[in-house]
Parts: sequence; structure tokens; C-alpha cells
Amino acid sequence: MDDRLPYQNIIQGDMPPWVMRFIKGTGKAINRYRMIQGGDDVLIAASGGKDSLALALALSVRRKWLPVTYNLRALMINWIEHPIPEEYRDRLSEYFDALDIDFRIQDESQFPTSFCDDFNCYLCARNRRRILFSYAEKTDTKLIAMGHHLDDLAETTMMNLCFRASFSTMLPVQEFFSGKMHIIRPLIETRESVTRRLADLYSLPVIKPVCPYDQTNVRARLKPVIQELSHIDKLTREHIYNAHDFSSCILPEHGKMQKNSNKNTAW
Repeated sequence: MDDRLPYQNIIQGDMPPWVMRFIKGTGKAINRYRMIQGGDDVLIAASGGKDSLALALALSVRRKWLPVTYNLRALMINWIEHPIPEEYRDRLSEYFDALDIDFRIQDESQFPTSFCDDFNCYLCARNRRRILFSYAEKTDTKLIAMGHHLDDLAETTMMNLCFRASFSTMLPVQEFFSGKMHIIRPLIETRESVTRRLADLYSLPVIKPVCPYDQTNVRARLKPVIQELSHIDKLTREHIYNAHDFSSCILPEHGKMQKNSNKNTAW
């Protein structure tokens, strides 16, 4: 029996201060980089994991607090080699319906023939991104929201610095196809511990996608390194974030004009 609190409580506005801080913190990052503007259409890359479900919750709930609105849809890629249990299809559909988010599950092959029997984290991510871009193009969606958080940024920074001799990382806003599409990361200033706590305490329908390299890839091996550094300085993740210059990641004003609004504004 699931003894966690119903996520409907948050949707209805019954939330403890730390959940409100999480949602407002997501909004702060959105505003800092002007990720989402009034009238925008946003596609959420829904993996079914705690991070993408927390992202969907934050993006949906904060709409109720704003003087403008934006449209949300979500796409989950279901790898046919490792399909999600059938009961989770219904639970996920119920979750996104409660959030007023159009939700689709798309069955795809995790190992397309173009891989020529090769497989690694880079190829998997590229395949997933290709599918997301294709769906976004079909639905005329310019913004794709991913659930990458502050820990992901810190780990990516360490990977690139230690193994590629490059001080670079994932960006809060990343341009593709000469600006025709952008990937946005509204949780980029949120620690993973927050999304984990949310999934532990509330009945989010978390389904962990199957990954053959989940516990052995470089990112997984760097997690305890970041944790150990955080024991020396609890703001390690924030320091790594602040060491980057993201000033070029601010989106220009682009959304559709709101009714009775003289200015297109990010919120």
C-alpha cells in the first residue's frame, strides 16, 4: 500500500513551504533565462523518472500563480526493448491529466539499425533527442523542457573537465537548428535531493526507465565524488554552477502576445 501523500494536494494548493520554494525556485530559473514566455507552447520530455515528473508538476502548478499562461504537452518515449508496465501507462496518463497536460507515449526502438549494433550513453541520448525534435516539429513546438537539475550540471562539468579537458557543461537554454528550437532546463538551479524528496513523500507515478549502463557509466561514478566534495563545502554544486557564464543563454522575447497585454513578458 502506498502511504505517500497524494500529489493532488499540491495541485489543489495544499503544500508545505519546501514544495512552494521548489516551484518558485523553478520559476526563478525560468525568469532568469526567459525560458518560457506568455503564450508559449512547451513540450516536456517525460522519461517517467522523478525529475521529469517533478518538472511537469512545477510547470503546471505555477501557471495558476501567473497573470499569463503557456501551453504544456508531454511526450514519453517507451523503448520497445524495455517497455514500461501496462499499469504505469494508466497511472502516468492520470497524473498528466490532473496537471492539465496533454500526454502521449510513443513506442520506439532503443537500438535502431543505424547504430550498427553499437550502443552507448551518447547514442541513446542522441536517439531520444531525435525523436523529441521530430515530435516537436510535428506539433509546431519550439521549446523542449528537460528535467536536468543542478546535480546533472555539476556532474557534466566534472566529466568534461576531467575527461575531455574542457570547462563546459549543459546549458540552461540550448539552441538548435539556428534558433528554430530550444531545449530549456527549468530545474537547472534545483538540487536532485529536492526532486527525490518530492517523489519519496508524494505519490508521483515514478517509473525508472531501464538503462543497461545506469550504475556503471561515468556520470553514476561521479555522483559520490560530488557528494564527497559537498561534505567539504555544502555549496559545491552551486559554486560549480556559478563558475560558468550563462549570460548568452537568455532567450529573446519570442512568445505570442497575451490578450490585453502591451508587453510580452517572461514569468
